[in-house]
Amino acid sequence: MHAEIPSLLGAGLILLGIFYLGFLSIKIKLPNVILYILLGILLADVLTDNKLLYFAGEIGIVLLFFLLGLEFSVTRLGGVAKKIWPAGLLDVFLSLGVTTLIAIGFGLDLFSSLLIGGIAYATSSSITAKLLDDRERMANAETEFMLAILIFEDVVAPIVVAVLVGMSTGEAFTAGTFGLLLGKIVLLTLGAIILGKTVFKRFEKFLDRIADEDFKIALLIGIALSYAGLALYFGLSEVLGAFLAGMMLAEIGRIEKVEQTVFPIRDLFLPTFFIYFGTTVQLGDGVPMAGLLAAVLLWSIVAKVLLGVIGGPMYGLSKRASLRGGLSMCSRGEFSVVIAGVATGTLKVFSGMYIVIAAFVGMVLFEQASRLTNMVYGKPVKKKKGVKVPGD
Repeated sequence: MHAEIPSLLGAGLILLGIFYLGFLSIKIKLPNVILYILLGILLADVLTDNKLLYFAGEIGIVLLFFLLGLEFSVTRLGGVAKKIWPAGLLDVFLSLGVTTLIAIGFGLDLFSSLLIGGIAYATSSSITAKLLDDRERMANAETEFMLAILIFEDVVAPIVVAVLVGMSTGEAFTAGTFGLLLGKIVLLTLGAIILGKTVFKRFEKFLDRIADEDFKIALLIGIALSYAGLALYFGLSEVLGAFLAGMMLAEIGRIEKVEQTVFPIRDLFLPTFFIYFGTTVQLGDGVPMAGLLAAVLLWSIVAKVLLGVIGGPMYGLSKRASLRGGLSMCSRGEFSVVIAGVATGTLKVFSGMYIVIAAFVGMVLFEQASRLTNMVYGKPVKKKKGVKVPGD
């Protein structure tokens, strides 16, 4: 009988693994996210339901979206919300609706078809945001559109989960249930707006008076985790809560003061999220419903590219930026895993295979998005050396 590995030893080995894989990804020019997920899949038997790894990953993903939220003040978020809803509804139709119809066409019942549609719906917020940051694409024309779609999906996805859970337990998802869920989202958002306009309006001066960096770390991360936890308490996504927490602090004059404090903590914990994500994927020995799997994978890519090509111009993007954005949103991830938790038997294995393949294909398309866009539209015209035409 083998002795149980001490938690400290396990944590140390995981951190050393993260260092090695990060170093390896630079050498082989492969996104480190892919390597982290693969490590999680390989160590699934050892790390399954590891609470320490799960908690570390939760902190990482919360801080990622907390920092993203810092880029969106209340005024900017209001402008984005007005522009994104047509593309958001198009996304629901293409990725959720059409995928459900494809599954029905393969002979599945309504619940199973809707489950597959739900798994194929949401772009992976964590993978996409991490790649945008790693590849220094935050300033690109399409990035605001992509982030707006991710937040829109984070609002819709909990509703999809609630419907599926209700169907799986035999409970009806009523108009009252929907209204309650929507009310929670509105309440959480209004709370963030009010706090941002009142409590955090003079937060910059308060931060300047904190000389000890340790106390500042505790304060900022405490705000991020608390609001993300409040979202979970309401039955919503912690990603949505973390984004709103960042939005609250976006009202201060110099957000770089917050970013400089939080960045190192995020970079330490975020890789553990992808490792844990890998441990949650369930793979079988064979390929169940291979025809349906191929069809759903193919349509998953087409749907997001169409979302960019059609939805991007609705948002005001150029054709080039729209295509690049669509090609960059094909990864599926954490919400797909949550929805797959409702599945059983063959559908569970099907879901695991779909998520792994879709995550990897999506990351490859993200990496190649600019090159593929240039193949379609040609290289961007430059006004002068190093300066692209606005909108590209």
